[in-house]
Parts: sequence; C-alpha cells; structure tokens
Amino acid sequence: MQFDKLKYEFLEYLEIEKNRSAKTIKNYDHYLTRLSDFAGDISINDLNDELIRKWRLWLNRLGTNVKDELDKSTQNYHLIALRNFLKYCHKRNIDTLAAEKIELASTIRKQVTFLTKDELNRLFNQPNVNNVIGLRDKAILELLFSSGMRVSELVSVNRDQINLERGEFTVRGKGQKDRPIFISSDAKNWLIKYMAKRIDTAQPLFIHYSNGHKIIDNSGNFKRLTTRSVQRLVNHYALLAGITKHVSPHVLRHSFATDLLMNGADIRSVQSMLGHSNIATTQIYTHITDTHLKEIHKNFHNKTI
Repeated sequence: MQFDKLKYEFLEYLEIEKNRSAKTIKNYDHYLTRLSDFAGDISINDLNDELIRKWRLWLNRLGTNVKDELDKSTQNYHLIALRNFLKYCHKRNIDTLAAEKIELASTIRKQVTFLTKDELNRLFNQPNVNNVIGLRDKAILELLFSSGMRVSELVSVNRDQINLERGEFTVRGKGQKDRPIFISSDAKNWLIKYMAKRIDTAQPLFIHYSNGHKIIDNSGNFKRLTTRSVQRLVNHYALLAGITKHVSPHVLRHSFATDLLMNGADIRSVQSMLGHSNIATTQIYTHITDTHLKEIHKNFHNKTI
C-alpha cells in the first residue's frame, strides 16, 4: 500500500476516532508530507531504518525562512508524527517498521522566562482602564497570570462558560482534555468591570475593537480576539512597562507556574493546573526554584549539632 494513501487514512482516523483538533491534524499532515517530499512516491514497505536515517539527516539540514536548520524540538515533532502513524499501521496489521525503532533526538532544555513581582505589577498597570479596550486588556493580563491558561484556550472562552460567583470555569485544552480554571480575586474584579461595559450579547468573552467600536465579521457576528492579537497586546504593554525581556502570553503561563512552586505548591498540582499530560513537561520549572530552595536550606537547616 502506498504511503500517501495510508497517510490520509491515518489523518481521517485522527479526526473521526481520536477526535483530534483540526490544528493537530494539519500539523501531522505537514510533518508526514515532509517524509513524502524527501522519499517520493513510496510504498509503506519501503519504510526501513536506512530510509528514516537519511530522512533525519535531511531534516537536520533543512532550513527555514528564518533559520539555517530546524530546531531539534521541531525535528522531534516530525518523528512523533511518524511514530504515531506507524502505531496506526500496526493497529491495522499492516507490516511496516516498528514505531519503537523511532528514537527522538536529544534536546537542550530551554531556559524558562518568567516575570518578577515588580515586572508583573508594572505590566498590569499599563492598560488605560478608562475605556472598554483598556478594561478588556487588563482583564486578559490578569486572567492569563491568575489561571496559567494557554493563549489558544483564553481566546476560545465564551461568556457563559465563566462562573464569576464561584471564580472558576472549565476549558478544553490540548488533546481535547477538560480542566478547571480558577480565577484570582483581582482577575475576577477586572472581568466584572470589563463585562459591565459590554452592552452586546455576543458569546466570545474577548472581542475585537477598533477605535472603541466592536468589529463584526462577515457572518454578522462580533469578531473573537485571535491568539496573535493577544500576543501583540501583551508584548505592547511589556514594552510600555520597560520590561527588556521578550514577554508573551506563554511567559505569563510560566510566571503562573513559577509563582505556585515558589510559594510551596506541589508539582503534581501545578501539572494539573497547567493541563500537562506528562509530569516531565512540568519539571522544566523545577530548576527555577533552586535559588528559593537554597534560601530555605540556608534559613532553616540546623548547622549546629
């Protein structure tokens, strides 16, 4: 059977049986198409150790429009897609390369960027809360930090999802998994103020404005704020606050996790609140607290016997 035919059947399987998001399916299509780009019109039986070795070498030397080569983590996304594709093939009793033979490349753990308390205060003080746009932006900043939400989760929230009385709601994150989101009293107060200024009945919690006016899309609906718009506004306010490091919504997510750990939260709870399926993903934050642990050791360890 031809690789490309099986690839499309695999993508349909992800959509129908695994209920994966359209974005995940698009990414898998992109990564597996890269194998077709390299190997040509191959049969599933052509997949062997040597072909994959050559493809990995090709990927390692493949440049982008901004870099001379692909990051190791990006290369690993290709390999993860292939590994899952091979598992699908074996599920259908199709004789091909074993998924276990696909080893991921070793990667260097990236330094996690987070904001200090002073930087957070400066950032939160930037929006002009005398107008609806400033109230919206203030609510966004407070909610990102108080919840640790991904920006994609934030922009998908509808007004009727939020229970302001209880200060919590549920979002659907990666892998179509639901998790509870808890709102701090500050975030709750700014959400109330922002929503009080909304005289429309549109479902999206955060909508686009232009010169103070709501923007309507081609279907006559109020336009939902996009992830890119949120990224731009977070970066804009960070620059106004005089923060020199690059600040994105994900940096606020890092800051949320760091704040929890620094204040004594256990890593399993942080894993649940971030929506990480694997504890190893959450462990990128543990080295951040090393200085904090050193201070605890210094202050509380009995040096005299």
